[in-house]
Amino acid sequence: MEKSKNSLVNGCSLQGIRPIMVDLPYPPIKVKETNLQYADLLMVDYCGSVSELSAILQYINNENRMPGEYCALIRTILGIAMAEMMHLQKLGELIYLLGGNVCFETKQPKSMWSPACLTLPDSIPQMLQADLEAEKAAIRQYRAHIKDIRDDCVNVVLKRIIQDEEYHIMILQSLISYE
Repeated sequence: MEKSKNSLVNGCSLQGIRPIMVDLPYPPIKVKETNLQYADLLMVDYCGSVSELSAILQYINNENRMPGEYCALIRTILGIAMAEMMHLQKLGELIYLLGGNVCFETKQPKSMWSPACLTLPDSIPQMLQADLEAEKAAIRQYRAHIKDIRDDCVNVVLKRIIQDEEYHIMILQSLISYE
C-alpha cells in the first residue's frame, strides 16, 4: 500500500508520533485568584525569547531540515516539540485564569519574541546542542518564576513542566553522545 505524501517528511513517516514527556499526569489547571503580575510572568514563558513558542519553532525547524535517513531522530525531535505544544497550552490556560490576555506579546520588552530568539545551526550535532541549551534556559527561567509566584496551584504546574524539560535534556544528551 502506498503511503500518502502527507505522512512523509523527507521519506520519514510521521504517523503515530506522540508527545515525549514524563509519564505522569499534569496537575489540575487552576489558580488561587486572578493576578496580572503572575500572568505577565507566564507570558514570558509562553512567548518570550526563552519560551515554549521558541522551543516549538526551533524543534520543528530543526526536524524539517534533517535528511530522511535520520528518521528516528526526526521522530524524536517532533515528539519533543509536541510536548512543548502541550506546555504552551497549559501556560495559556493559566494565563487566562490569572486574568491575563493570552496573546503573543509580553510586557517585558527584553523578552519579546522574534526569529532572532531561535538558534538554527546547520549541522545535526549543533542543532541538538542548541536544543539542549534552550531546555536548560527554560528550566532556569521556570525556577526563577516559581520563586516569584506565590500561588501553589500555578507552581505545581510549572514544576510538572520542568519534569518534562529535564526529561528532554536527558534525551538530548543521549542523542549528542550517540552522534
